[in-house]
Amino acid sequence: NVGIGHRNRKTAHQDLYKLLLLLQRQTAPSTPTLKQHLSTMDVEEGNVNLISKEGDSFEVPTQVAKMSELVKSMMEEDASDEDVAEIPLPNVKAAILKKVIEFCEHHKQEPMTEIEKPLKSQNMADVVQKWYADFVDVEQVILFELILAANYMDIKPLLDLTCATVASMIKGKTPEEIRQTFNITNDFSPEEEAQVREENKWCEEA
Repeated sequence: NVGIGHRNRKTAHQDLYKLLLLLQRQTAPSTPTLKQHLSTMDVEEGNVNLISKEGDSFEVPTQVAKMSELVKSMMEEDASDEDVAEIPLPNVKAAILKKVIEFCEHHKQEPMTEIEKPLKSQNMADVVQKWYADFVDVEQVILFELILAANYMDIKPLLDLTCATVASMIKGKTPEEIRQTFNITNDFSPEEEAQVREENKWCEEA
């Protein structure tokens, strides 16, 4: 298995730090505005092609694609009479984009249960429906790439789900246990480690 521990230590720490920042930014869902509510009621037809980092094209129904606020804004800025538009997503690999689309398609059919904060359980099956719990039951490297893709594409339900999954892996663990979980070597000095613990104390309360 290719995991985060196979990268150099500096990159591994940077990746986990990015995830911690994303987790820290997660807040309770805001109340939709009237405009947002009306837009979800619009019946939209047609398709859009999402282009992955490698250049692979995925034809997706417009309603599904617009779960991504990034895609939605790009489509609105570049309105065209053509039935199928092309949206480049250079930061998302094809394999990850395929899973993102799978999530969005399912979410349209069965919206995900709102995730309570703090998490009520370390078992994601107790937090969301089984399909969603199974969706994030993947290797760490895939989970991390899904988080970064959800953040880049601005898909809040997917970002909530993936960040909650990482939070469930951290919940109740000591820093040493967290390092073991994510296969990260500790190369901090005692002073640096004390500072990191203080700055991320919120994780222990998640």
